[in-house]
Amino acid sequence: MKELRVALFTGNYNHIKDGVSLTLNRLVKFLEGQGIPVLVFGPTIDEPELEHNGRLVTLPSMRMPVSGRGEYRVTTGMSVQAEKELEAFNPTLIHIATPDLGGLRALKWAQKNSVQVVGSYHTHFTSYFKYYGLTAIEFIAWRYLSWFYNSCTHVYVPSKSMIEELIPQGFDTDMRIWARGVDTNLFSPKKRDEAWRNSLGFSEDDIVVTFVSRLVWEKELDTFRYSVQQMAANNKEVKALVVGDGPAKEELQALMPEAKYTGFLEDEDLAKAYASSDIFLFPSHTETFGNVTLEAMSSGLPCLVADAAGSKSLVEHGVNGCLAEPENKDDFAKKLSLIVSDKDLRNKMSKASRQKALNYEWGEINGRLTDNYKEALNEPAPKNYF
Repeated sequence: MKELRVALFTGNYNHIKDGVSLTLNRLVKFLEGQGIPVLVFGPTIDEPELEHNGRLVTLPSMRMPVSGRGEYRVTTGMSVQAEKELEAFNPTLIHIATPDLGGLRALKWAQKNSVQVVGSYHTHFTSYFKYYGLTAIEFIAWRYLSWFYNSCTHVYVPSKSMIEELIPQGFDTDMRIWARGVDTNLFSPKKRDEAWRNSLGFSEDDIVVTFVSRLVWEKELDTFRYSVQQMAANNKEVKALVVGDGPAKEELQALMPEAKYTGFLEDEDLAKAYASSDIFLFPSHTETFGNVTLEAMSSGLPCLVADAAGSKSLVEHGVNGCLAEPENKDDFAKKLSLIVSDKDLRNKMSKASRQKALNYEWGEINGRLTDNYKEALNEPAPKNYF
């Protein structure tokens, strides 16, 4: 069997700390821990948010030309120096995590040099279009995405529900599940801290409903606001906690001044915030998986999420939380009322969430991905369509 040498191409690795960058950094650390050579190609900035794992070769990039998303970057190709680095590394497998121009150049290079290529689907790109007035190009985007990923031998997708959504869009390659994991020791009900709750003004009897994510409107922040305010109007014990930062923060604070805002939290502080909450409400339907939902589950929270690809693969309606119709504020408020009004149900859902989260251990998940890599090496290299 060929030696496994992985070149990873991504549009996000260290300049923004989000679910994609953390997942890929964890993968690189795992692979290197298994003695598998890895070289990462992606954009960066002068002061990255993340101290990355492995060696990163910089790709040329530009700020994402969409209002409110300027902190993200889009690669614009592959420099001569980066291509020399790629040739010197001599990969046997190229993993493309982002289908931007850098990923396109990597695909072209792999085909030209008969190197195996696989892809992973991390961001449900088209679900963002309506928030930025781009619905007119959705058809073209799907044509490109399906062509790009169908050029890969394997495509790794976070959930079965995401696969079911991609097939009607023309994805007909070998799609395999690469789920996300969680550190169940870090995110644990044991991290609940009553003193921390009190410091924010929450009492022991308050029912704290929490949102954790980047604060942008496409995460359905207004559905969170509406649902909690509807409940709080009839039950003064219902309180809102917002964890995260982003361009929508000031406007949300103006609309929801009664909520408590922690800003961006990580590690032990984030684990404490989850565990010190009572319900996790995440209305976003743009996720391919929902890392924050899994972290909330591991922390023992009932989860109210959108009945959409990604989230519904984690939350079983009536068992460890509830599913609500995407963008239906009244349905979210109704489902939140069910959870708020029944303490015994919350306790049962809490235990079920924690139990389900214990099945998502990072070592096993990335180990299965490595097995898929090795299977791909035994398959024919991609043909050159350029």
